[in-house]
Amino acid sequence: MPAEPVAPPAVTADDRRSRTVRRVATVLALAAVLPALYLPGMVHDFFDLKIYMRAMDWWAAGNPLYDYVQPDRVQGALYFTYPPFSALLLRPFAVLPLGLTIAVFTVLTGIAVIYTTRWLLTPVIARHDLPRVFTLTVAVLLVFAVESTRETITFGQINMLLVVLVLADLLFAVPQARRWAGVGVGLATALKLFPGIFIVYLLVTRRWRAAAVASVTAAAATLLAAAVAPRDSWRFWTHELWATDRVGRTDYTGNQSLFGLLSRVDAPAEPNRLLWLALVAVVAGYGLWRAARAARAGDALTGLTLTGLVGGLISPITWTHHIYWFIPAVVVLVDAALDADRDDAEGARRRRRLLALAVGTGVVIVYGVVSFYDWGVAPARTDTPWEFLLRNAYVLLALLLLVALPVRREPRPARG
Repeated sequence: MPAEPVAPPAVTADDRRSRTVRRVATVLALAAVLPALYLPGMVHDFFDLKIYMRAMDWWAAGNPLYDYVQPDRVQGALYFTYPPFSALLLRPFAVLPLGLTIAVFTVLTGIAVIYTTRWLLTPVIARHDLPRVFTLTVAVLLVFAVESTRETITFGQINMLLVVLVLADLLFAVPQARRWAGVGVGLATALKLFPGIFIVYLLVTRRWRAAAVASVTAAAATLLAAAVAPRDSWRFWTHELWATDRVGRTDYTGNQSLFGLLSRVDAPAEPNRLLWLALVAVVAGYGLWRAARAARAGDALTGLTLTGLVGGLISPITWTHHIYWFIPAVVVLVDAALDADRDDAEGARRRRRLLALAVGTGVVIVYGVVSFYDWGVAPARTDTPWEFLLRNAYVLLALLLLVALPVRREPRPARG
């Protein structure tokens, strides 16, 4: 006769109290670490947001928007570099006291972190029957600990707004074939050109309607800005867009793109443009091919994560606060690890590999590349292997994840 199944031991009140104590201690420990991580970045003093607001004041006074310039000890001369549509959205904030504007941007970024983390983790929690409140709380604290989030907050950047628009579109609207699918990606592209890589993603995944909606939305927002500020719009699209010297030194360690890596290898000389273009073609082709395969397999999160990593690598300038896409990569890795069969030897090895990569990625993106090192103000060649690894940590990690990020199988129903 088959053996009778053994019932799991009952959970006692003491067990529940002990588990609750451990969870509360974990949350408090993470919360206690956050101030120490943010302390080095407080010297930024919302530097980028202050540039935006001063540029808006300059513009409101009747001056050409893209003539605004501000000196910086590291980057030299800094200008307003966003498209004119971004200026239209930033302009109303110029009438507010600067302290209130800083508070609004900080609060909105915090809300965006909470909601996007919930979007990423809710399916994982349901599939693996994880404790919802505890898992989300720990995850939100960890996302706040990541260097890209810290830099976004302490510089006063708008990156999390773009992330909200892209994730809302590609996690919900596009998979559900909503009529407005593509609007979020289009608006994000009009605000800051980097999200344009997701229009390419929609094309390679054959979401023709969403790609068309995204393109039309971006064009409409751009034309609206042109109608309000025709001279500034003409100047941006015909000249300033192509002037890479307006955004700072490409060799600075904070520029974690392929072009930044080559610039640091060749500094103070200019990098080889043909070599860069060749690397861009290979990385974009391979990364978008994998992203398309993930989308066809029904894994929207892996597809958009690979696309975000590609965008960071191929852009000439990818500052540390741009690189949000390591965060969903960690979610994908943990989810795939939890799916691995622990009772099978190969499954157990796969589980360990995925968890090790997830933990390693988390350590790198929390420690970062600029928070705890002063890389100086002058161009400096990368001379040693250790310095090469340290100064290009995000670039090398993104290349690794392009190859190693797993495509998860179709989501299964939640247990219980």
